[in-house]
Amino acid sequence: MKTAKLICPVYTLDNKRLLPGGQKITQETLDELISTNKGASYRSVPFLGHGTVFQDLLRFLQKPPYNISFQESGRAEALELMKKINFVQPLLRFFDYFKENDFYTYRHSLVVFALSTLMARDMLEETGDWIRDIMAGTIHDYGKICVPLKILKKTEPLTKVDKIILEHHALAGFVLLSYFLQDYGRFAPWVAKEHHERADGSGYPLGIQLNDRMVEIIGVCDIYDALLSPRPHRPTPYDNRTALEEITLMAKQGKLSWDVVQTLVSYSRKDRPNFRECSVSIEKRGTLLADDSYGITGNKMECPNCRGTAREEKTLKDGKEYISFVCRGCGKEFTQDDLLNLEMDLT
Repeated sequence: MKTAKLICPVYTLDNKRLLPGGQKITQETLDELISTNKGASYRSVPFLGHGTVFQDLLRFLQKPPYNISFQESGRAEALELMKKINFVQPLLRFFDYFKENDFYTYRHSLVVFALSTLMARDMLEETGDWIRDIMAGTIHDYGKICVPLKILKKTEPLTKVDKIILEHHALAGFVLLSYFLQDYGRFAPWVAKEHHERADGSGYPLGIQLNDRMVEIIGVCDIYDALLSPRPHRPTPYDNRTALEEITLMAKQGKLSWDVVQTLVSYSRKDRPNFRECSVSIEKRGTLLADDSYGITGNKMECPNCRGTAREEKTLKDGKEYISFVCRGCGKEFTQDDLLNLEMDLT
């Protein structure tokens, strides 16, 4: 099994550093971290009773295409399941933070929760742990509290360094949820870590083959809503047909399982066929966006001193390759770690 390594440090919303950048996430590391929080006792409260979460969720689900996916009976059943979810206070602060500072992440988390609950109800057998498992969809992006808001809300294409920091949220979420839930074996930390992994091993953070059905359901819901939503770097959202075609293409490429995609597609059909009987076309008739920069990163490496472009230089030392960058304008030499520290405000 691959050992994960943090690129950036992990902080709580109280600015408490849990682990430094460069730390390998081993069982011993997690045990030691959790032991520092064993005496903490958190009050557990109903999630849908927190603040305006319930009212906000209802409003989000009344808008297309979710008004079709959550037809009256389906919406009522999903909400009844979600009413059984309780969260401890540190987890609820995630929603307060993003509702105030990045409304997209707040709304996205609620919608992914609702949609993954609906899909799990239809695809999975109910077990004693089922409610606990669907809860994980709500906080799959918990690690984004470690990503600077200037990156989450950036209107230009992300740089390579921005992308590294953004992808850090998967491992950061694993560490944070293990700490607050006081158990890294719980399902929620693993969803945070693996919801960007893919069936063919092409995802991140570890590039492993994803084979957990509930994690994949949450991951597909995550992709779908991200495409349907206006983003700072892409003000115009995908239409529903194009979003589903993009996800179907991922299934064709072996990144996603066909039956998960079938289930998602069936929710956009007015007759709501059983997902096993839902035919999925691979013909592309949707409209791609002219201003789309989804998944695109800038190729230039920018100098932190003068904002000029820099060239990459490779050197060998003791048989190991080191990469640095030299600005074409001011001549300053810097490393990727220097840029990470600047973007994370760690200097």
